Amino acid sequence: MPIDFYNKLHKAKDVYTFRDFILLPGLSKIEPEDVSLSSNFSTDIKLNVPLVSSPMDTVTESEMAISMAREGGLGIIHRNMSIDKQVEEVKKVKRAESFIIKNLVTASPDLLISEATKIMSKHNVSGLPIVKSKKLVGLLTKRDVKFSDIDSKVSNLMTKTVVTASESVSIDEAKRIMHKNRVEKLPVVNNGNELIGLITVKDIYSREKYSLASRDDEGRLLVGASVSPFDLKRAKELDKYVDVIVSDVAHFHNENILKAANKISQEISSNFVVGNLGTEASVEDVIHRIDKFDGIRAGVGSGSICITSEVTKAGSPTLFAVSQIASKLQEHNLSKPIIADGGIRSSGDAALAFAIGASSVMMGNVFAGCNESPGNLIKIGGKYYKQYRGMGSDSARAQNYIIDRYSKKGKTISEGVEGVVPSRGNISELVKDFVGGLQASFGYAGAKNIKTLWQTSSLGQITGVGSDELKPHNIILPGEDKY
Repeated sequence: MPIDFYNKLHKAKDVYTFRDFILLPGLSKIEPEDVSLSSNFSTDIKLNVPLVSSPMDTVTESEMAISMAREGGLGIIHRNMSIDKQVEEVKKVKRAESFIIKNLVTASPDLLISEATKIMSKHNVSGLPIVKSKKLVGLLTKRDVKFSDIDSKVSNLMTKTVVTASESVSIDEAKRIMHKNRVEKLPVVNNGNELIGLITVKDIYSREKYSLASRDDEGRLLVGASVSPFDLKRAKELDKYVDVIVSDVAHFHNENILKAANKISQEISSNFVVGNLGTEASVEDVIHRIDKFDGIRAGVGSGSICITSEVTKAGSPTLFAVSQIASKLQEHNLSKPIIADGGIRSSGDAALAFAIGASSVMMGNVFAGCNESPGNLIKIGGKYYKQYRGMGSDSARAQNYIIDRYSKKGKTISEGVEGVVPSRGNISELVKDFVGGLQASFGYAGAKNIKTLWQTSSLGQITGVGSDELKPHNIILPGEDKY
């Protein structure tokens, strides 16, 4: 049967990007501050702020993930490192905060003070519960050991009468006990006086300061980690500690990847997010071939540091990809969160992604310039920048942990670039601005939340010239060339 090359060209789909559309204003009965942005990242993970930092080695390690979770979002730890190091990065996030800290560092009363101080220093803690035969017998703090005889035993300096709380203690009860007894650390014990955990003033303050934070059932910060679909060992190790595992390949719609990812889905208990996908056909195959998945990353070749679409002329821009995936899921009556991933430059772009069916947005470039991203500030011409590179760039692929992101055996060409992005300060200020922009967008559209935006929003299509006109024009802005 002859191939109809003419129709292949002339019946091609219209593929749009964020630059091609605008959110049309609608009748609004709400104010921006009344808008709720709460949404699911995956089946079991709900975020108060649906912003996610991308699993890139110049974007998300433990510091970024901690800050993102505190602000109500989520960080996905990149995989361009050894399994042990990635697991440790996840553990750092989980140790950062908790109402009742369970995995405690303890000491024996028979230890020397010199040994106890080494334990404190190694684990970066300011105090140690002292335990004998699982029972709490004392508490030793850095204040206790200052200027003391380092050859003395812990039992000689520890506080022996320790104020404790029961396993069922509430936050308010813990605050009252700590205030009444003027203590900053409150051990939690069972009926047999066996140590269960520890509550600290620092963690209580943090819970009050970060009221929108993304937390698990134990009060610890939520964190995700990325894996190659071919790395079952890594997935199983991370599964012991992480809240969600995210597939990290550029083109998920591949026979080998579908088979490997399905095996991972069968052997982990954490939520599993697949992707990246960009077409209705890819979603159809995922639905029928992946036993369990809890979300989909949408977008192929749209990132600011991605040159896949330029080098290969293959891709699915994020806005188009979201619409394709959302339509196919709806056709199957499936409610799976969609993560718009790539090409989002502003809160306005994010609003468009939400309007077309996304539940959260994943960004690399936007977060790469923040203080919390890996790497140091670089000063160029009096201004500060931070390194940013694609995971398909030569330098990222040289680590060898990420080489299979673009194919099982690794391609011979680069599909990413590297450079610098302007410093953007602390993540908290950036998230605050993004949230404000999104709430304003929703206010214009008359939508009180993301699901309402799905149902009621209307888009307008604009030309490239029109897109330029929507930016500031006919004015010289500070920092631009003078007349």
